[in-house]
Amino acid sequence: MKLASIASGSSGNCIYVGNESTHFLVDAGISKKRIVDGLSHMEIAPEKITGIFVTHEHMDHIGGLGVFLRKYPVPVYATAKTIDRILKTRSLGKIDASLFTSVAPDSPITVDGIRIEASGIYHDAADPVCYTFRDQSSKVGIATDFGTYDEYLVEKMQDCESLLVEANHDLNMLMVGPYPYPLKKRIMGNQGHLSNERAGQFLSKVIGKKCRHIFLGHLSKENNYGELAYETVKVELLAHNIDMEKEDFTLQVADRCAPTFSF
Repeated sequence: MKLASIASGSSGNCIYVGNESTHFLVDAGISKKRIVDGLSHMEIAPEKITGIFVTHEHMDHIGGLGVFLRKYPVPVYATAKTIDRILKTRSLGKIDASLFTSVAPDSPITVDGIRIEASGIYHDAADPVCYTFRDQSSKVGIATDFGTYDEYLVEKMQDCESLLVEANHDLNMLMVGPYPYPLKKRIMGNQGHLSNERAGQFLSKVIGKKCRHIFLGHLSKENNYGELAYETVKVELLAHNIDMEKEDFTLQVADRCAPTFSF
């Protein structure tokens, strides 16, 4: 399966997952135009999207959903509480509620031969989840917007060939930056976001023999930058004896604003 980032950052998120016949989006937190432009880089027409899986209801994950669905009315999957919040978000405009199907953590569904499983995560949203997608050839995982992790989440994200995991902030940049203290406390908390260091520690537990492609996503514009996230995570992986020299292994930072594909 292919994993690509159309946009990934604190200002907007939209990830592509699919194979030759089936195409999904995870979140739609950027404009319809940017989603369509991103898909065009992969030569995928928006009409070919099979469905959209939403992780949670924060605007950087659903901001473009209303406009996209009015033009391309595809199925949307999310937890019941997340769907309720989405349908009550006035800024999204009128959305056809019949497009939505609820999913539950640890209860996989199959769509066009692809097995999709939601897993519960720690974040300050109604019922946030991350997702894994598996077809006959491979498994991919997307996990962002979680302040901490446990063995449950580590187990769920193992055996992936491709992963997108958040490396949201550098702790020192956050602490000396302009954010008010309550916001800093929220970001650092167990229901906030992973730091670069913690992202590296999480990945060191998740990466297995099958893993080939890692994207670092959801970087904060104010409290992080790509080179720092990359180097911090790399240090953690090497410290945990992860073989980064193995054939076809890539570690790269997903761009906040532009599509990012595997090398």
